Amino acid sequence: MQGSKQYQEKLFLSFRLSERIPENNFYRRLKETLNLSFLREQTTGYYGVEGQSSIDPEVFFKLMLIGYIENFCSDRKIIEHASMRMDMLYFLNYDVDEPLPWHSTLSRTRKLYGEELFLNVFRQVLSMCVAKGMVNGSRQAIDSAFIKANASISSLTERRIEEDCSVFYQDLLKNEDERGNSKSKARETENKKYVSTSDPDSRLSKKANKQKALNYFGQISVDTASHVICGAMADFADKRDSQCLPGILDQTVENLKQNGLDVEEVLADSGYSSGSSLRYLEKAGIQAYIPCIGNYLPFRKDFSYNALGDFYQCKAGVKISFRGVRTDYRDNSKTKSYYSSAKDCQPCTFRTECIKNAKYKQIGDTIDKPYYDKMYVRTQSKIGQKMKNLRSSTVEPVIGTLLHFRGMKKVYTKGIDLAKKHVLLAATAYNLKKLLAFNTKRSIQIDASFALKHKFNQLKGFIKKKIDRLLENKKILAHYWIIRVRGAALN
Repeated sequence: MQGSKQYQEKLFLSFRLSERIPENNFYRRLKETLNLSFLREQTTGYYGVEGQSSIDPEVFFKLMLIGYIENFCSDRKIIEHASMRMDMLYFLNYDVDEPLPWHSTLSRTRKLYGEELFLNVFRQVLSMCVAKGMVNGSRQAIDSAFIKANASISSLTERRIEEDCSVFYQDLLKNEDERGNSKSKARETENKKYVSTSDPDSRLSKKANKQKALNYFGQISVDTASHVICGAMADFADKRDSQCLPGILDQTVENLKQNGLDVEEVLADSGYSSGSSLRYLEKAGIQAYIPCIGNYLPFRKDFSYNALGDFYQCKAGVKISFRGVRTDYRDNSKTKSYYSSAKDCQPCTFRTECIKNAKYKQIGDTIDKPYYDKMYVRTQSKIGQKMKNLRSSTVEPVIGTLLHFRGMKKVYTKGIDLAKKHVLLAATAYNLKKLLAFNTKRSIQIDASFALKHKFNQLKGFIKKKIDRLLENKKILAHYWIIRVRGAALN
């Protein structure tokens, strides 16, 4: 007989949300794992003692994490989706008949809270990963990615004269000792000339074979032991990776230091190579594996360097002596200049192929060449090649997951402050997924070990029974023969 389902809403129900959520549900396990009660104490300074009650800080951060875990880009969509999901309501401590906060509350609260609060939440989750034994901390792989800004190129306009003067004055105050390529210089010039009216903190930048766009710069530091993110930050997109290295590494060191871990090695690509970054790593006592930039030459054909006398010598025996340090006014990079004598080069047989129409030979080396030389030897070794492969297999999949599955690809807010919070939340959501996956994997392993032990005990019991039965049969047989022997003797 064909069934027919009739539906009529009941006026009264006996319903408990906790009984409807399976034990292995992700958000049920997340609720049991994640403790954000410390937020109430840390957010008291943001509120007064009168007026309407605000959203619970713990509820706010849980809603934010839901958005990044589910890859939702809209506050409205987060509220709409969470209101229809019983497991999310249970995670938020809401009942099925309780309305969630209005979506605009999320936007206002995100602007209200400072970056340090988002960093504390990230550190709390990182500490949980460390407590589970997931983080080694000693070796970190660092990489970056452009994050699309919430602005279009059509919003660009020329800066006002006052702004140009201010930017130029700030550039004069900087004392950067690193050399950039022509593409980065052109990008800096464009951003000094133009600004977005909708998001002034966004910067013009582009990837290889891609069109220019307004972006922010996301920096990520990943532990190579289990791919847990140990540091996350956002910066202006007109910076170079080497300029961002101290910032992301300082945060990572501090994050791990709070958990009793120290950073000993850093893996990064050639974008992080510069004189200032190598000096910073040397001063911090951190061993790095960073391929040297393209304008660095480990050796020069037909020229030998004398470190003791600090001079070069060509294959004709002419001495190219050190003449002083030259500073480039464009980026304040310092270069050691070596010149030969015109008298020595004039009669040389190799003059045409060496200096062509010049009167003397000129050689320029960065003042940080000793740091580059050490790094070149280290990266060219067998260990250096292994570290290069380890870096790409560690941090690049994490960057891809953040961009395509954790909502970091585009920031839908305005300003660098909110972009920093955006990256921290995406990294926190990523680590939470890793943490729960690790718990599940470990519980499966434990269950498997218990099952194996149980089977072993069953087999042990079965063998024991067989042996006991065999012994018992032997006793019966022996007793039988004793009786027969006695009977024969009596007869």
